[in-house]
Amino acid sequence: MDRVIGIFIWVTSYRHRSLLGVGGVAQVRGCNGGVGGGFRESVEYRERSNQKKITKYLTSMACNYEEDVPHVLAVDDNLIDRKLVEKLLKSSSCRVTTAENGMRALEYLGLKDNHQQNNGSKVNMIITDYCMPGMTGYELLQKIKESSVLKEVPVIIMSSENIPTRINECLEMGAHMFMLKPLKLSDVKKLRHQLTNVEVEKR
Repeated sequence: MDRVIGIFIWVTSYRHRSLLGVGGVAQVRGCNGGVGGGFRESVEYRERSNQKKITKYLTSMACNYEEDVPHVLAVDDNLIDRKLVEKLLKSSSCRVTTAENGMRALEYLGLKDNHQQNNGSKVNMIITDYCMPGMTGYELLQKIKESSVLKEVPVIIMSSENIPTRINECLEMGAHMFMLKPLKLSDVKKLRHQLTNVEVEKR
C-alpha cells in the first residue's frame, strides 16, 4: 500500500510540474497521517501563485496590444449611425470608444468644465457628427482645438448634409477631414490610412 501511495504522489507531482511550470510541488507533508493533505495544500498554493503570474502576463500583453492599436472616439447622437461607425472602425482594426453627445465626449477626454483633467483618456482620432443637440460637432471641434493637450489629435466631421459653407467652416477650424454620412467601409479604410500617416509623421 505504501508503494502505491508513493507512486501516486510521484505521478501527481510530475503532472503538476508539467502544468504549473518549473519547480513542481514545493514540499510534501503528511502523506502517512493526513493522506496527502499537506501535498494538496502545496499544490493549491503553487497553482494560485502561477495563476497570478499568468494573469499579470496576459494583462501586460493586452496593454501592449491596445497601445499598438489606434484608438478612435466616435461621437454621434444617433444610435444606429454610432453603431455603424463603431462596426466599420473595428473591422479596420481600430479600438473604438463611443459617446452619444459632445458633452460626454469632452468628459471622456478630460475636458469637462473647460479644464483639462489629468484622467483624460488618450485617443488617436476623433470622429464626430456635425448635427447634435446641446453641442454641435463644430463646437466640439472648437473645444478640442483650444486644448493644448488634444489640439494635435485629428478630428473628422461627419454630416448627412453637403453644405459647402459648413464644410469650409470646419476645415478652417482645424478639422482633418469632412465626410458625408452614411459612412462606407471605403471611407473608414481611408481614415485608417490617414491615421497611419499621422502616426508616422509624429515619429
